[in-house]
Amino acid sequence: MKRITPTYIDLESISDLHDLVQYPRPRHPLISVIDHTDFYAKRPKEHSLYRFGFYTISCKKFEGLLHYGKSRYDFKEGSLLFTAPWQVIGTGPDVTVDEGWALFIHPDLLHGTNLGMKMHEYSFFQYEINEALHVSEEEKQILKDCINNIQREYNQRIDKHTQHVIVSNLELLLNYCNRFYDRQFYTRSKVNADVIQRFERLLKEYFNQPTLIEAGLPAVSYFATHLNLSAGYLSDLLQKFTGKTTQEHIHLELIEKAKSLLWNSEKSISEIAYDLGFEHPSHFAKLFKSKTGKTASEFRQLN
Repeated sequence: MKRITPTYIDLESISDLHDLVQYPRPRHPLISVIDHTDFYAKRPKEHSLYRFGFYTISCKKFEGLLHYGKSRYDFKEGSLLFTAPWQVIGTGPDVTVDEGWALFIHPDLLHGTNLGMKMHEYSFFQYEINEALHVSEEEKQILKDCINNIQREYNQRIDKHTQHVIVSNLELLLNYCNRFYDRQFYTRSKVNADVIQRFERLLKEYFNQPTLIEAGLPAVSYFATHLNLSAGYLSDLLQKFTGKTTQEHIHLELIEKAKSLLWNSEKSISEIAYDLGFEHPSHFAKLFKSKTGKTASEFRQLN
């Protein structure tokens, strides 16, 4: 079977995007809404991967394979998808879209605004496609109202109020998305409970190794990969249900392992630090003190 090499298409500006799909010149240089049926009908037909220099929010119902990073997903239902600037996303030539819209936001629009300073808080921009937000018809209409307000504003003559009004409506849209994601976490509580149990098992297994000298301290991505989730989604899920992020769970398990070694071995604190995967004992000492309120030596003397 012949392997198809994808073409990468980099789009740095909203104007570049409009040119690609044969749209008229954008009414605003930093934000635009495009009907998805137009986008997929007019995009290059060869297998392409896109890297947009802007944020995207897409609400669409389509059939076919969607590519995101190194993964492929087969979707047959309406979903809300998010990407941050320069993430890789693409479609095969067989994808068809029944309905939907896409909002494209250049980071320059948010420069100097409160929203720009807190965009990192909307962690769903780092989720994988299989962690898309599934919205009801009522929720889709709420989001479409926000989109209509944004379109209405940028279709008017741009003045000193334009940026503020657009960004305010954009922030409202993102806050609704936060609410709907919270709902989705809890409506999938059975599935999420299984994920949490699998994570806890993986965590225990990792730290049950005799030493971590070779393996090193685990990264959040290690557990996310084994659970087929993005690092951001896993941390948000754990935060919702346990009150702690993935990194906090890793540190807690690490400290419990450290306590056991301090109490049950004659090894020096430096040796214990190396056994736990730390290259520098001082890093272990700092973490242990921050999590327990005591130095490793003080803790050992308590036994």
